[in-house]
Amino acid sequence: MKSSCTSRVSYSLSDHKSFSSHFLILFSSFKYPTPQQNHASVSKHHLLLYRSSMAAKVQLLCLTLFLLLASLHGDALQTYIVQLHPQGKTNSLYPTRLHWHLSFLQQTVSAEEDAFSRLLYSYHSAMEGFAAQLSETESQSLRSLPDVIAIRPDRQLQVHTTYSYKFLGLGSAGDGAWKQAGFGRGTIIGVLDTGIWPESPSFDDQGMPPVPTKWKGICQEGQNFSSLNCNRKLIGARFFIKGHRVASVSPSAKMIQEYVSSRDSSGHGTHTSSTAGGVSVPMASVLGNGAGEARGMAPAAHIAVYKVCWFNGCYSSDILAAMDVAIRDGVDVLSLSLGGFPLPLFDDSIAIGSFRAIQHGISVICAAGNNGPIQSSVANIAPWIATVGASTLDRRFPAVVRIGTGELLYGESMFPGNLIPDSGKELKLVYVTGGNRGSEFCLKGSLQRSEVRGKMVVCDRGVNGRAEKGEVVKEAGGAGMILANTEINLQEDSVDAHVLPATLIGYAEAARLKAYIKSTRSPKARIIFGGTEIGRSRAPAVAQFSARGPNLYDPSILKPDVIAPGVNIIAAWPQNLGPTGLPEDSRRVNFTVMSGTSMACPHVSGIAALIHSAHPKWSPAAIKSALMTTANANDHMGKPIMDGNKLASSFAIGTGHVNAERAINPGLVYDIRPDEYITHLCTLGYTTSEIFTITHSNVSCHEILLVNKGFSLNYPSISVLLKQGTRRKMITRRLTNVGSPNSVYSVEVKAPEGLKVMVKPQRLVFKQINQSLSYQIWFISRMRSGTKKTNFAEGHLTWVHSQNNFYRVRSPVSVTWK
Repeated sequence: MKSSCTSRVSYSLSDHKSFSSHFLILFSSFKYPTPQQNHASVSKHHLLLYRSSMAAKVQLLCLTLFLLLASLHGDALQTYIVQLHPQGKTNSLYPTRLHWHLSFLQQTVSAEEDAFSRLLYSYHSAMEGFAAQLSETESQSLRSLPDVIAIRPDRQLQVHTTYSYKFLGLGSAGDGAWKQAGFGRGTIIGVLDTGIWPESPSFDDQGMPPVPTKWKGICQEGQNFSSLNCNRKLIGARFFIKGHRVASVSPSAKMIQEYVSSRDSSGHGTHTSSTAGGVSVPMASVLGNGAGEARGMAPAAHIAVYKVCWFNGCYSSDILAAMDVAIRDGVDVLSLSLGGFPLPLFDDSIAIGSFRAIQHGISVICAAGNNGPIQSSVANIAPWIATVGASTLDRRFPAVVRIGTGELLYGESMFPGNLIPDSGKELKLVYVTGGNRGSEFCLKGSLQRSEVRGKMVVCDRGVNGRAEKGEVVKEAGGAGMILANTEINLQEDSVDAHVLPATLIGYAEAARLKAYIKSTRSPKARIIFGGTEIGRSRAPAVAQFSARGPNLYDPSILKPDVIAPGVNIIAAWPQNLGPTGLPEDSRRVNFTVMSGTSMACPHVSGIAALIHSAHPKWSPAAIKSALMTTANANDHMGKPIMDGNKLASSFAIGTGHVNAERAINPGLVYDIRPDEYITHLCTLGYTTSEIFTITHSNVSCHEILLVNKGFSLNYPSISVLLKQGTRRKMITRRLTNVGSPNSVYSVEVKAPEGLKVMVKPQRLVFKQINQSLSYQIWFISRMRSGTKKTNFAEGHLTWVHSQNNFYRVRSPVSVTWK
């Protein structure tokens, strides 16, 4: 018999919602969640077991019980989501997870109540834990129980996205790149990073295809990691520590525990792996911010993890060992969100290992590095590597500072201040300077409690971590923080889920804030937290930190190759860490926000996996060409991509912002054979021994160059060096038709300033698929040597299909006078 006290289960939390609406849920006929909710519900069997004798009585007594319970609970009940440790020590004491979950309620609610009546859902897949109706007092009591790692109030979530896959155009059309590529089905992405947190819902294997038969890898056991942690999504895991172990000192006692296994203790690898190939996780957010469906670029691809980075960094010996094994394991794509400053290729272990990888048909995607905006800071510069810079999204997390004069200073933060009462109250404002303690940077131990207690503290960015500054302020008794960009950061806006009410403001806003502090004896400010905004800002733009060209060791190869979302990216996170990653942060989340070219790299790795799934016979060079020649040079408003307050150059964006929908079907590609890279190294003047170090090929450059006079690498972007006294140069490129037969392409050229550019032929007629045709480009300087006012000039060359404007094969043209 169904109760008449029926109500629909709600995921909202309102300060004004009546107690009765929560109570009615408990005595309703139980409703299973829709597929969009994707929650593991309490089984009907257990409901009947607990309620069969009560069904008739509930209908008669629900109003009476409501009044009784309302009097027993001084504060209203609301829904809380309780997250438990996946390997909880108390779990083994109970026959099922449901009994285990119920035990926490039995220890919390009064003995007069049936604990089961408070339980809404028991979660097993998306997370370990449950949703229940609790008073605030009960929730505080529950926090102190063993194995409870987080309690969060429920709130209403909108089904939009978290968010970068949608920003890149994936999922916007029924016949788009995801469908054409089978969501990456059958492709294996190898991720070299800090490991993985396998229990994350992003690595659940429900609905995943079988492990490919070609896979030769293993699931290496280690500390808190067994072979059972692998599945059809996470098909392999290994760790490499020998180089690190012999080179490193012991970690500090205050650091997060490092697992001697593939388990991630820092979060970086979990974040990047889920960005590349995480499955769909509905209702994901960071403390309520950026709420939506989390999904990797290739959600049906398989992931293999190679842990090479530890508390003291990533060592070349470990990286090379991992790449060596990954090649034998059978990965299709290698994703490396790591690197340093640019190196000569023969000194670069990643360049060396990746050359062997591409010989085996494996695409290698690497981060460009975070040393921007310094010129020639781009790393991972080998021409066979796809090098990825970072861009912004049009999603923001406004947290505006209102100073005592009423002036508003724009800032951003992922502190959930819009959900926490009193987070936005006005506070006295203090900026502690002077002495040599580093107080302006809020270094550990630099702030005196007497100076900052109960106040909002201004901290300059730099020296220590952004979130760490907030912890320093909190430990000193501060009640809030304004993180101020310095001249080097300008308006760059990487946000954090701070441990106290805090926001990040730009350099211009910081100058106005400090001027205000100086102008009054009693400066005050408050932070107005605005949650999440999408579509109100111009994007993509180049991230301030993204490493820039020109290529330090090979100016004929333009780097980075492309840019991809790398600022404020939400992705999976380990459950041993708070959202800031600080040891002191006791909050627990399944997702957090990070910024860096490390975040941009796996976006492209995932898209490369999609291309491989759609075109399994394509070479790594063809896949890379598809990524590059279809990239966007304009932002989503149709205007040129910006780099701060100026137009972005090809040294910042390469060919442009990656476009997943177009990359899956590029029309033409610039393919490169491995032996052509060797010829290219000869043109750079590499010695026989240096080339052997890189390629394991014993060659004579003299003989190679004799039969390849005027050789230029068939690279998708075009970079020309005109040395003093040189006014004319010719290069050759070769295009392969991967679109449709009987295709005709015509060339469009925007010549760099100061140059005349001629292309012959101006039409390419492809009769067959996989047919290759060559063309020549002449660059003729209009300036005499020494009269050029600038060292660089840019243009572009585009081959356009005569009948289908979708096919636009674009190459940036960069010219350097030297």
